[in-house]
Amino acid sequence: MSSETTAAPAGPADAGAPAPLTVGFDLDMTLIDSRPGIRAAYLALSAETGTYIDADAAVSRLGPPLAEELAHWFPPGEVEAVADRYREIYPAYAIEPTRALPGAREAVEAVRELGGRTVVVTAKHEPNARLHLDHLGIRPDAVVGWLWAEAKAVALREHGAQVYVGDHVGDVRGARAAGAVSVAVATGPCPERELREAGADVVLPDLTALPAWLAGFARVRNP
Repeated sequence: MSSETTAAPAGPADAGAPAPLTVGFDLDMTLIDSRPGIRAAYLALSAETGTYIDADAAVSRLGPPLAEELAHWFPPGEVEAVADRYREIYPAYAIEPTRALPGAREAVEAVRELGGRTVVVTAKHEPNARLHLDHLGIRPDAVVGWLWAEAKAVALREHGAQVYVGDHVGDVRGARAAGAVSVAVATGPCPERELREAGADVVLPDLTALPAWLAGFARVRNP
């Protein structure tokens, strides 16, 4: 008789185990403070086109797609071409002045320490989003651009995100559309009350509070 033991076939023993933790993050005013760089890019665009842009007003309402902001300053027929030009000049003006928000790197690392994955889902032009993350040494597992509000649910579902972290009511709507827990940080244009009224499940002052919240969330998922 052979002394070999046959490994038990893979069965459904772990079928009820929760999926690996995946956390989505917004970019502007969630992970990074891009206001100084975006302001500089708008001023450069204004100088180049000869069209007045109130750059201070523009950076006070970051979140929605670029075309929505440019529509305040340019005729409808010009917005698409001007948006393309803005994206072209963006790296020269916006990457260097941008800084990581407090706790951003630690928040991404906290997910990794829990054995999870991170995905950045943003309305920003994806190549420029990647430039920001590379410059600041923030290394998510995936980056998806060009998605805003409910449309973010497409990427969140594709990556199996159980949590989405953002600063805008549009991020709350995206999380809810994806069936993910909406964690809002009050570091962007939307105050805590507005985020709660939009349906955020959790509102934190900033990302420095996220690792402790994630640890508790992981304990509940894996008691």
